[in-house]
Formats: sequence, structure tokens, C-alpha cells
Amino acid sequence: MSGRASPQTTADDAARRAIDAVWRIESAKVIASVARVVRDVALAEELAQDAFVAALEHWSQPGVGVPEKPGAWLMTTAKNKALDRLRQHALHARKHEEYGRDLDAREAHITPDFVDALDAAREDDIGDDLLRLIFTACHPVLSVDARAALTLRLIGGLTTDEIARAFLVPEPTIAQRIVRAKRTLSAARVPFEVPKADARAARLGSVLEVIYLVFNEGYSATAGDDWMRPALCEDALRLGRILAELTPDESEVHGLVALMEIQASRTKARVDRDGRPVLLPDQDRSRWDPLLIRRGLAALERSEALGGARSVYALQAALAACHARAPSAAGTDWPMIVALYDALMQTAPTPVVELNRAVAVSMAYGPEAALPIVDALAGAPALKRYHWLPSVRADLLAKLGRTDEARAEFERAAALTMNARERAFLLERAGAMG
Repeated sequence: MSGRASPQTTADDAARRAIDAVWRIESAKVIASVARVVRDVALAEELAQDAFVAALEHWSQPGVGVPEKPGAWLMTTAKNKALDRLRQHALHARKHEEYGRDLDAREAHITPDFVDALDAAREDDIGDDLLRLIFTACHPVLSVDARAALTLRLIGGLTTDEIARAFLVPEPTIAQRIVRAKRTLSAARVPFEVPKADARAARLGSVLEVIYLVFNEGYSATAGDDWMRPALCEDALRLGRILAELTPDESEVHGLVALMEIQASRTKARVDRDGRPVLLPDQDRSRWDPLLIRRGLAALERSEALGGARSVYALQAALAACHARAPSAAGTDWPMIVALYDALMQTAPTPVVELNRAVAVSMAYGPEAALPIVDALAGAPALKRYHWLPSVRADLLAKLGRTDEARAEFERAAALTMNARERAFLLERAGAMG
């Protein structure tokens, strides 16, 4: 039997890859929009996944292929499935008269192309389905870890394995966390809405954490063929800006926006023409977006003026601002960056922050000063599967001329990452050790 794939198999694979790519980009919008109709996050995700399966079956057919607007196809299919489910529920359950009237209203407004009439009828003070979805997933009936995991699943479209790597915990833990979170939201009948005033303030910290996790997944993708997923960064930044307008006196919100604006300014410089990673010291700073930098610095100034200079996000934004203000990598004020990391370790001491601090120490005072810091982190449970630990150690060893050890560490880092671009980059560095 020949090992060559049949044309149909090849077409199926191509369709599956295309659908996977569309799902990464569009799933959050589809889930959020359907959740507004069915008022149940778990059901909305189920219906969105049903639409995904329908897309795979339909687009894989000979002569069909991926439509010109695949996101719109998924949205329409998912909403149709939502309406079918509501009709069935109204027909067989008939729990409330009110429910039936609501169904009639929905059917009167939602046409096959789903015009904006229903959206306009259900607008509240924010009017953004993704923001509603985040606040719903960040409801206080859930633990903080569950909120973040569920939102990465719903907003980021990540698999449980990818989320587990993002959280540096075992995959079964994340799977159970997500299932329980959705059950809890359904059982508690959590409304699909942005809460008002005091309730919103109580959930703000968790929302900020989740938005930044989503941004980070876009900035450095956990898995896949691309090092970045810019659409996630854009969604996170847009949501952060909305929150900043909604809560103008919250210093942490402005701190997070500042951090994301400045980091996003480097997006175009973070990959070369072939999509390969370009590390910060090697980036062409002329490709950094000056508008985003100005917006970030303004947001940082606002955060500091509100008394948030020592808050977690403002300190990280101040670190990013040091890089943004430097004319070149060589002209960076590394002692100041070390001092900011010292402050961050006092505010939010974590092994990842300490690892980043070690990098700054290396740049300011040499690799020999940083290596003991990194070695001390070797036993940290949270960094056991964190590929940046051996990567940073490899870089320090290479600078110290310990090339054999550096090669082994780069190879170990490559084995830990699930991102194809990152793996190739690390193996290339390993090969350069001779």
C-alpha cells in the first residue's frame, strides 16, 4: 500500500488546518455572541463547537472549500443552532410564558444573516459581547484560577493542554477546572452581563488578570506554528481600553493598558520576514509603533498620578517604558530595570519575575552575577515545565563560554516548548554552539 496521501485526504487536512485557524481567531466572538442569545456560557461553547464540526464536514466536501468569510459562516451556523435549541426548549419544556415571548422576540429580530436589530435591543452600558463574556467568566462564584482558565478557553480558544502550559500545571487539573467552572456558572444561573458599580469593582482585579493572560497568549503563543497571535493582543488591548474608559479612576486599569500598549508597540519587530522570533536586543527599533508607545506612556503617567506607581501592572509598564525610551539596546538603563524588578519582587514575588530579574542582572552586571540566581530557581515547581528557564540559563552559559552546557540547555528548552517557531529558534541557537 502506497504511503502517499490521497487527494481527498490532502484536501481534508487543508480544510482542517484552515478551520483550526478560523477557530483560533473567531471562536471567542462566536461564543460571546451566542451566549448573549442563550444566556448560558457552557451551552454557547457547545453550540459554537457544533458549528465548528459542521464547518469541518461541509468545507471538506469536494468542490466546497473554505468560504470567503469563514468567521461569518461559523457565526451564522452557531446562531442558527442556538435558535433551534431555544425552539426545542420552548416546545418541549415550556417553563415560562415569558420565555416563549422572549423566543418570539428573538425570532422576529434574527434573520438568516442576523442583522444588528437584536444587538441594538440588548445593548447595555458597555455593549461589547466579549467584555460581557469575560465578566461572566470572572464571576466570584468561581475561584480565581478557574476564572482565568475558563476565559482563556472561551476568549483565547486555547486547548486544555495549552492552558495547562500557560498556568504551568498538569493538563487534567485544567480540564477539571474548566468543566467545574462551566457547571458552576450554569447552576448559579450567572447572568450574561457586565455588572454594575460595586459588583463590577469587586471583579475588576480578576478581569484584569484574565485580559493580561489573553494578551500574553497573543504576544507569545503557547503552541502552534506562529510565535504570536496578534488578534488576541488586539482583543485584549481593546478590552483594556474599554475598561479604562469605564473606570477612569482605577490606577491598575491604566497600568495594565500602559503595559499592553507598550508591549504591543514591538509586535512588527518581534518576527523577521520569515516569521521567526527576533529577541528584544536584536529588534529594529525603527519598527516599533511610536503611537502605541505614546499612548502607553500617557496611560502609565495616568496610573502613577492616581497613586498606582507601585502596583503590579504599573511596575511592569515602567519596565517596558525603560526599553521604549532607550535609543538602542546598548543604551538601555539596565540598573534602573533591575531596581524596578526588585520593587516588583516586593509587590508580586514569583519565580517568573525572579527569572526576568536575572536577565536584567545579566545585562547590568554580567552573566556571572545572574547565573547563581537562575540556578537557585532550578528546583522551583512552577518552573518545572517552563522552557524559558533552561533558555535563559543557556544564554548565560553561552556568554560565559560554556558552550557544551549551553547547547544542552537550549535543546532542553526546545523540548519543552509547544510552539513550532520557538522550538526551531532554540534548536538553531543550540546548533550555533558548535
